[in-house]
Amino acid sequence: MERRSENKIVLIVRRTRLDELIARFNTEDQARFYVEHLGADFSDYQTEDRTYKQAVREAEGILSHHGRLQIVERSFMPNFIFGDRDTVVALGQDGLVANVLKYLNGQLLVGVNPDTARWEGALLPFSVPDLDLLMPQVFSEKRPVRSVTMAEATLNTGERIFGVNDLFIGPRTHTSARYLIRVGKRMERHSSSGIIVSTGLGSTGWLRSIITGATGIVSSFSDLPINQDEKCSFEWDADYLYFSVREPWPSKSSTADITFGKITHGMPLVLVSSMPENGVIFSDGMESDFLHFNSGTEATICLAEKKGLLVT
Repeated sequence: MERRSENKIVLIVRRTRLDELIARFNTEDQARFYVEHLGADFSDYQTEDRTYKQAVREAEGILSHHGRLQIVERSFMPNFIFGDRDTVVALGQDGLVANVLKYLNGQLLVGVNPDTARWEGALLPFSVPDLDLLMPQVFSEKRPVRSVTMAEATLNTGERIFGVNDLFIGPRTHTSARYLIRVGKRMERHSSSGIIVSTGLGSTGWLRSIITGATGIVSSFSDLPINQDEKCSFEWDADYLYFSVREPWPSKSSTADITFGKITHGMPLVLVSSMPENGVIFSDGMESDFLHFNSGTEATICLAEKKGLLVT
């Protein structure tokens, strides 16, 4: 098949649930035995796997026709170097799109739904067949692009991590996070379950669950008619972030007045760890990709200078 352009396309794929089971149990038969022994439907894993891999083959065929194609599995992204003019296509669920976006710096990202019968996909506006007409439009800059604000945590060690949906700062295990928190001129020592920092893109996820739980508790104690369904989302390109402290504990050595607030360009969130071990910062639910946040480490949480660019 003749290639229509020399544009570089990077297709990001992921392992299926069946792939993960086979990696754990060595063979598909052993994976089947484990799943069915627990009373679950193994055929659903097989159907999902077949559908996804067929989508990968179809996407590969289409994209190879439109440019120079390279396929990268998600686990290799932290060490993969994207070219400045690469066009990136993520074939998977919303979480894959968010995970890819934080590794990009100005490259366009196309989110593709591999299984429209299974996944709704707020970040997956396209299906595999759409790619044939879509890619020439992307290359000629005729497609609209949506800007996405990201969060950034920078440590006094020089390390940094980006969050497309959210950042978690706290203990690796189910223990108390101890740290000093500073927002503007306000400062106090905390003992909590950690802090969530949410972007506009992620505001309908973890942040929404926190606010829903908090309003439910307040409603129960106050008998006020609080609407728990009230939207707490904000724009994807908003020039601010929100932070929320999970389960703050007031004691003789800790207070709990700073529990929720806004992070802006002029007012970052600063945290200094008092945890001798197991303190971490990770983003977008990827616990395997983290920074250590132990005693003496200072983290400054702010809006990232770079923006995510999603093709719509």
